[in-house]
Amino acid sequence: MPPPSRIAPQPWLQEPATQALLAAFGAAGIAVRFVGGCVRDSLLGRDIADLDLATPARPEAILAALRQAGIKAVPTGIAHGTVTAIVPPRHFEITTLRRDTETDGRHARVAFDADWHEDATRRDFTINAIYLDPDGVLHDPVGGLADLPAHRVRFVGDAARRIDEDVLRILRYYRFEARFGGGDGDAAARAACHAAASRLSLLSAERVAQELLRLLDVPNPMRALRLMTEDGVLAALLPEAIRLDRLARLIQLDPAARDPLLRLAAIIDVTRGGAAALAQRLHLSNASRDRLAGLAPPWPIDLADDDKARRLARYRLGKERYRDLARLVAAEHADFNNQRLTATLTMAAWEPPVFPLGGNDVTALGIAPGHRVGQLLADTRRWWEDGDFTADRIQCLDHLRQIAGTGNP
Repeated sequence: MPPPSRIAPQPWLQEPATQALLAAFGAAGIAVRFVGGCVRDSLLGRDIADLDLATPARPEAILAALRQAGIKAVPTGIAHGTVTAIVPPRHFEITTLRRDTETDGRHARVAFDADWHEDATRRDFTINAIYLDPDGVLHDPVGGLADLPAHRVRFVGDAARRIDEDVLRILRYYRFEARFGGGDGDAAARAACHAAASRLSLLSAERVAQELLRLLDVPNPMRALRLMTEDGVLAALLPEAIRLDRLARLIQLDPAARDPLLRLAAIIDVTRGGAAALAQRLHLSNASRDRLAGLAPPWPIDLADDDKARRLARYRLGKERYRDLARLVAAEHADFNNQRLTATLTMAAWEPPVFPLGGNDVTALGIAPGHRVGQLLADTRRWWEDGDFTADRIQCLDHLRQIAGTGNP
């Protein structure tokens, strides 16, 4: 079947925001085409997030047309020809047709004298270089329309050259393989990624972390991760990531748990200190660093426990960490019984009672403020926890008096 020449009417094309933008360009005599993810995902019947457009008009003409129409315009990437138009609730990125004149693998200098074909040939993948006229006509200068239903992720033109232009495209290749690819991937793309793997160190930690977490967020990244392993890319990027088996079981046990940080915790083989160091290397947020470190073994949870022990673990670990650790422990064992995980995860919804005592209850016994107050309170809390949280305030006060040696008032 030949690739389509037109696309069915799309809801996002008919939205008032999109029509207002197109009207602004039409009034200024500026030709535009949609390109990239919105075209690709529309052809696949997937939800649309971002709307990107390309145009032969230079950035200053784009800005003038938007301002003339009263549309807020932000020169977000003006050096590369990109202007963001804000028409609530949409943000549109409009980029001038361009060609790269110089690149160092991270940054590029561009010229705004390209035609549509030249613009397509500097893009990363064929499936991202399909253009769509506002009237629904498709333009496919590099063969992306045939690659899309065939689940082929190919670089545009020479794969090594595309990677030379931006090394981040190595990671983007495997992420796109996870989302759109199939089988063993594209041989030329994989060979180029393998050859350039050592250059991943040129990238900023923020760019690496963003791509890595986006890869781990796809429904099932296992095939792409195995390709990365075979190609030497995963070891160059994340030498700690040697537990593909654990991640595979995690996804099998709980497919709905599409949590990239939890999946990162599953795939790495590190101590708590190693997890914190990895988070620092990737420039993760403090909250993500602490969470990742808290998910490193040894794990303070046992799925063989009874309900009493589960309640104690849930209380001491908190709902989120308890749930995450239960999944990791289950994924650690190849012969794990899924029923035990279900019982453990059910306990995550349990809301523990509030400990009924405070520091004032200790000082009311005549004990001076200081270290002993905290110690007595902690000892009483542990007794209350070990008793399965059943003791009420009166019983807790009785225990406090006993261990404080004060007797009854």
